[in-house]
Amino acid sequence: MIKRILAMVFFCGLVAVAFTQELESRVTVNSSRVSSQIDKKVFQTLQTGLQTFLNNRKWTTETYQPSERIVCSFLLSIEKVIGTNVFQASLSVQAARPVYSSSYQTALINHQDEAVAFKYVEFQPLEFNENRVQGTDPLVANLTALFAYYAYIIIALDHNSFALRGGDPYFQKAQNIVNNAPENRDIIGWRAFDNQRNRYWLVENFTNNRYNLIHDAIYSYYRLGMDHMYENESEARTAVLNSLQLINTVNTEIPNSMVVQFFFQGRANELSKVFKKAAPDEKNRALEVLNKVDVTNSSLYKQELR
Repeated sequence: MIKRILAMVFFCGLVAVAFTQELESRVTVNSSRVSSQIDKKVFQTLQTGLQTFLNNRKWTTETYQPSERIVCSFLLSIEKVIGTNVFQASLSVQAARPVYSSSYQTALINHQDEAVAFKYVEFQPLEFNENRVQGTDPLVANLTALFAYYAYIIIALDHNSFALRGGDPYFQKAQNIVNNAPENRDIIGWRAFDNQRNRYWLVENFTNNRYNLIHDAIYSYYRLGMDHMYENESEARTAVLNSLQLINTVNTEIPNSMVVQFFFQGRANELSKVFKKAAPDEKNRALEVLNKVDVTNSSLYKQELR
């Protein structure tokens, strides 16, 4: 059954829609690298503002129960001051969703974005308008555009994990942000030519039909695999292996895709545990695929799945 149900109550010819926010976010702003000459209180204010921005905004028109809110965390690490009230930073984004019939949380995203530049004056409103992403000041707008982009990526991945292609509308919203992103000489990460591993390429991969099998893989991994791990471990493991084989097909046809690397970030330990109890032939098949699609962690897989 699809996790999200749009609940509508009709009474006296009127429609009332119950809204509960989608995200349960924790935001941390780390300013330890910034000179002590700067009043660090501004970063505490920023932290509170960003958390409120993510948790109080309604990102979809769907109804979420409190227990359905997506648990996620954002670590904004301020690297240096590059202008008056202008900062360069990196952003770590993590999100997870529960596995059925267990207390286990499986990762949806574990991603590091190194290209963050923004302007923030203490107590300035954190505003975001999908129809005017670039705002009036690109460096001010870049901050909320960045967090809105990852909010939609998280929601899209969560939907994809419960329903095949369920996240498509939210990948499109993330793409809209990319297409209309703020422009400034200090702002990078939104354009194809900035580098091959950025926000542009991530959402491009998720919305490009050449990568359709990635959506099948995500659904197979979570809904057919992890969600059944506690009721039928063997069948669940087969579904997880099938998802890896689908990703391998994508990786073979389109080498070095960002979305493949993105999928495996922070997932090696979970995959090792999934296949550790597998029969020798299945374990060997999993190891063979993993060594192709997640080369970075090949030594871990060889050690754990030998």
